[in-house]
Amino acid sequence: MSGTTAARERLARSYTAARRHPWVLGKLGDWVIWFGPYSPAQLVVIGGGAVLLINTFAWWSWLGPVPVVLWLVAAWAVRGAKIGGVSPSTAVLGLVQLLSQPPSGRIAGRAARDVRPRLLTGSFVIEPPMAVTAPAPAVSGDAVPAMHSGPASGLSQLLGGAGLPVVPSSVGGS
Repeated sequence: MSGTTAARERLARSYTAARRHPWVLGKLGDWVIWFGPYSPAQLVVIGGGAVLLINTFAWWSWLGPVPVVLWLVAAWAVRGAKIGGVSPSTAVLGLVQLLSQPPSGRIAGRAARDVRPRLLTGSFVIEPPMAVTAPAPAVSGDAVPAMHSGPASGLSQLLGGAGLPVVPSSVGGS
C-alpha cells in the first residue's frame, strides 16, 4: 500500500534563472571581488558613500575612522534590502515611472486627454397645436366623452392658451 502512495505523489520544482543566478556584480566565473559579490544597492551605497566621504573629509576628519566604519556597515546592511518585497533599484524605478505618468492616465499606451470642448448649436420651434375636428361621438347610453376641463398644460400656458381650442379626449381608445 505504501508503494502505491509513493508512486502517486509527485513533486515538481521549478527554479527560475533569477533564483539560480541572482543579479550580482563582481563575480566572474570563480573569481570574486574582495568581500563580494555585491548587489546593485550595495554598489550605490559604496560609490555614493565614497564620494561623500572624500568631499566632506574636512568636516568629519576629527572623528577618526568612525564615518568610514559606518559607511562599510551601511554597505553591508543593504545587501538584502527589500522595499515592498522588491529590490531598492526596482522600487526606485517604479517610483520614477509613477511620477512620470500623465495625471489622467493612459489609454492604449498613449496619454489620455480630455475631449476638446465643442460649441453645440441648435434650434427648436414651438408651433401652436393644429385645430383637430373630431367627428361627433356616437352617444349610446351613458357613455359620454369627457371634455378636458382640468388646468391647462405647461405648453398651453407658455403659448397663452386662453384663445386655443380645447380638443376633446376620446374615451376608451383611439
